[in-house]
Amino acid sequence: MSDHAQLKVLLKSHLAWHGARLVFVASAVLALLAVRTVSLPQLALAFPGRAQVDSHLKRLKRFFDDYEVNFNSVARLVVALLGLPPDAPLVLTLDRTTWKFGAVSINILTLGVAWNGTAIPLFWSLLVNQGGNSSTQDRIDILQRFLAVFGTARIDCLVADREFIGKAWFAYLRSEGVRFRIRIKADTRVATAQGKLVEAKTLFRSLPIGYCQTLRGLRRLWGHELRIIGLRLEDGTYLLLATPDNPETALDDYRKRWGIETLFGSLKTRGFQFESTHITDPERIAKLVALLAIAFTWVCRVGQWLHDTVKALRYKNHGRLEKSLFRYGYDALRHCLLQAVSELDAPCRLGPFLALLSGT
Repeated sequence: MSDHAQLKVLLKSHLAWHGARLVFVASAVLALLAVRTVSLPQLALAFPGRAQVDSHLKRLKRFFDDYEVNFNSVARLVVALLGLPPDAPLVLTLDRTTWKFGAVSINILTLGVAWNGTAIPLFWSLLVNQGGNSSTQDRIDILQRFLAVFGTARIDCLVADREFIGKAWFAYLRSEGVRFRIRIKADTRVATAQGKLVEAKTLFRSLPIGYCQTLRGLRRLWGHELRIIGLRLEDGTYLLLATPDNPETALDDYRKRWGIETLFGSLKTRGFQFESTHITDPERIAKLVALLAIAFTWVCRVGQWLHDTVKALRYKNHGRLEKSLFRYGYDALRHCLLQAVSELDAPCRLGPFLALLSGT
């Protein structure tokens, strides 16, 4: 059975989609890996079969123009491909990536799950006519999509940077029972033990570089009673976190936020060249992200498997791996693909990697 046929069978076990659409998705994912770009003309070159390249290009364009994608199904597929237990709590990461194509700003709000040093995209939203920060409603909407599919019980906590703050946003998270570890700005006004509002950084001014401290008791922040944690960074600035509970684990949880930066870098310059797309329509970009999410998840699973069972990557002095799990898996998959003939009946070279995702 060819690579494309095996991948189609795998997708069919998770996606209740029409057979022709599953064939397309399988072909598109393998093409993304082969050509290392989201450029549609380049992807068309890597599609299997004896049809002319122009025919493949038209097929790609039809997908972005006409196909209705069930993004909830894609989210379920991504979680299933990670091989996690069905009730495993997830650390969610929330962030944006943005770039310009001509005069058009591409601004994507992404909710992902932290996984082995990276973040796997689950839901995303195009912020139309917004070149800057997301609104509270944008954040609520994307988290509601997660809750509708997976429920609050699947959330261990939500981690996010200083953009994702505010009274109404924190009120929403608390009303839904979502635990969070969110960084606040150094000049955010926080109550002292006596109830006086001061800049948060002043409460940690005696903290030595490299040390962490949790303020005693709950502190009022935007009308909420929260725990406040501070870390003095090497440059003398502060990393300050707000959380409703468990301050002893908040900093370690928050560190997982950096995985979403790895995700964005892998989708863009270090991987699929996402920002090189000429697509600007929000609905079309959302469909492109769906294909990237499936490909990215598979690549990361392969990288982790290779690290665990084939050849472990070395850790450098700074404590990070010599290469990312994404790069490890990406190189392995592309090495196989580039040796294969791009035909539907070509012998399958990706069997072990596909079996990994199917659980066999």
